[in-house]
Amino acid sequence: MQTILRKLGLVMLALFGVAALAGAGKPLPQNGQRNWNATVTRTATGSHVLGNPAAKVKLVEYISYTCPHCAHFERESDTQLRLGFIATGKGSIEVRSFVRDGIDMTVALLTHCGAPSRFFANHSAFLRSQDNWIAPATSATDAQKQRWYNGPLPARTRAIASDLHFYDIMEKRGYSRAESNRCLGDTALAAKLAQATQDAADKGWVNGTPGFLLDGVPLAGTYSWPALKPQLEARLD
Repeated sequence: MQTILRKLGLVMLALFGVAALAGAGKPLPQNGQRNWNATVTRTATGSHVLGNPAAKVKLVEYISYTCPHCAHFERESDTQLRLGFIATGKGSIEVRSFVRDGIDMTVALLTHCGAPSRFFANHSAFLRSQDNWIAPATSATDAQKQRWYNGPLPARTRAIASDLHFYDIMEKRGYSRAESNRCLGDTALAAKLAQATQDAADKGWVNGTPGFLLDGVPLAGTYSWPALKPQLEARLD
């Protein structure tokens, strides 16, 4: 599996021609405690951290937007993570893209649109609507695939966004087509995301998605919320 992931990372680096801190939360008026769910940090490698940057327990999630298990994890875990893990300031979650193909890259670029504080809502919007766009993605015509995987990055990502109606998702999130296109043409970010995928594969951190690190340690065999939850609770005790 690691060999496959390494090859995948190399493909992604070739495919995309790899040539801040933000959002301080405000105190909750009802109890005077900080709302860590309003604190988002963008890292130098293009990932995003939700919660207290100095949290006792740090969870890293590797996500592929075309992965059905990732969409299921988002729906099952989001509320519980926010209420019992992040809100208290004891835990934080960092989302890193594990880019498997051009569709993954396209969605990842769109989730990064706008201020860091908007990332997690963008991220959720695409995962929670995955059922609507994954079927057309897996039944693309040869002509569509030619547009998706040939030519410069902006042309490819915009073709994918158009064919899979990603512009509609972004419009509902308040982004104009021009704003989305700027994000889809961000070759510097695409390079960062591809490199982060390669690094994770080289280190053997990801054998499937969603994949997790807990306080820097890979969680082997952990791909679901029921498997992850008791491990988080044990660290918080």
